[in-house]
Parts: sequence; C-alpha cells; structure tokens
Amino acid sequence: MTVYSSDSTASSAYITTDDLQQAVNAAQTLERPLLVKGEPGTGKTELAIDIARRLGAPLHAWHIKSTTRAQQGLYEYDAVSRLRDSQLGDARVADISNYIVRGVLWDAFVSEQPCVVLIDEIDKADIEFPNDLLLELDRMSFEVYETRETIKAIRRPLIIITSNNEKELPDAFLRRCFFHYISFPDRSTMQQIVESHFPDIKKDLLSAALEVFFDLREVPGLKKKPSTSELLDWLKLLIADELPADALGADDVRTVLPRMHGALLKNEQDIHLFERLIFLHKQQNKKR
Repeated sequence: MTVYSSDSTASSAYITTDDLQQAVNAAQTLERPLLVKGEPGTGKTELAIDIARRLGAPLHAWHIKSTTRAQQGLYEYDAVSRLRDSQLGDARVADISNYIVRGVLWDAFVSEQPCVVLIDEIDKADIEFPNDLLLELDRMSFEVYETRETIKAIRRPLIIITSNNEKELPDAFLRRCFFHYISFPDRSTMQQIVESHFPDIKKDLLSAALEVFFDLREVPGLKKKPSTSELLDWLKLLIADELPADALGADDVRTVLPRMHGALLKNEQDIHLFERLIFLHKQQNKKR
C-alpha cells in the first residue's frame, strides 16, 4: 500500500495535518492497527474513508454497537436457517458452508488488493471485545471451526480503529496498536476545513463565524462543546439564509445567542448557561 499523503491526486475535503499523516504511515510500516481517539466530530471515522479514497483501496467498515460481538467480524454460523431448511428437506443442508455468513474481517482478509478496514467506535462494545480480536489481528488469520478451514489474509489490510473514550481499552490491546490522538483543529486548520466544504463562502462571514464558534468552545461550564461537523452544519444554514457577517454577533457571545444556535448547542443546559450569561451581562451594563 502506498504512502498516505495530502499530496495525493485524489480530491478530498478531508484536511490532514503532518502528524496525522505520519501516524497513518507509521501504522503501515509497523503493520499494526492505528487506534485513533479525539473529540466527537474531529473526523476519526472520516479518516478511514479518506485513506481508502486517496490510496484507491476498498473500504470495509465495521460500525460497532453495544451488542456487537467480536465473532461477527469474522463470521457467523446460521444454525437456525440450517435447521429450518433441514425440516423443509432442502438439499443445501448437506453443505454447512452454505450457512456460514462472512464478516467484515473475512472479506478484508480474502481481498486480493490492499484494503482499509474501519473498526468504528470500538469502545461501544463490551470490555472483552478488543481482547477477543487480539489473536486474529496479530496473526491476520482465523479458524472457521464448522468447516475446518483457515482464513488467512492475502494482503495485510490497514486497520483503523476509532474510540470516543467511553471505556478504557485493555493494555494488551493497546500494546498491539499505534496510537494517535486527533487534536481539535486550530483556527487556521478549521478555516481550511470550512473552505474545502464551502469554497465560495464570503471571507467576512467565515471570519465572524469562526470567531463565534471558538468563543463558544471557550465558555466555562459548557456541557458539550460544538464540534467541526456542527460548525459545518451551522455555516450551511447561514449561507442558505444569506445572513451577513454582522448578524452573527461575533463581538461577544455573552450578549446574544448565536443565530441558528440549535446547530451548535445540543442540550438545554448549555442554552440555559448562555441565557444566564446574557442576563448577567445586561445586569452589569445597567449598573454602569
């Protein structure tokens, strides 16, 4: 698999930093999964999509839920269907392989071209989930006990694992990964991200919006800071309504709630916090 670089000819709205590119390439060199953490909305899932796009590689995505078991990523044996077919006299029951359902890792292992595997939000699953994948990710192979065959990776895939830090991951699992924390974008990087999505955005609107956005994130006591994806949603609304930059109240977020603030503030506690700040600010101005 070729080196991951922002200089790739593939067009992409995903903005990468040098340290992120180095982390991807280090994981490739070490032949270890890349474990990516960061605030929600910092582009962890989109990273795997972008890597596959830039490298021209197939993407095999496995989105983890609280009920997901490690075995599902390898394969599942559909015993219920086999029992039903046997009762109906179906000739397929003679071959047990007809009831083996391939998982994401199986598909990736038998791919004849280099591919990317996304194991998304691994911390949503049971605490034993990462440990149950240790051997398979190390050896790049697994056994299908029902058919007594071994599935071994033809080409080692690049595995991207994301986590939102909902649970601590086992040390044995962490030792087998290359780790990277995606820091929240600074103002300059965020401007590049926005311009990649909205190339025709007016400069004064972008400047004012970024001022409001970063001021919001710095307010003490905020339960959920707005993320990159929420900023993009907000800007989409502002552009659609053709709002001028001076309508955003960029001078001080304590004086007025931002227009279309429902795209940025996602719970009533944070809205009440800003309402109190605005009230206190007005009270202070009256005393002057």
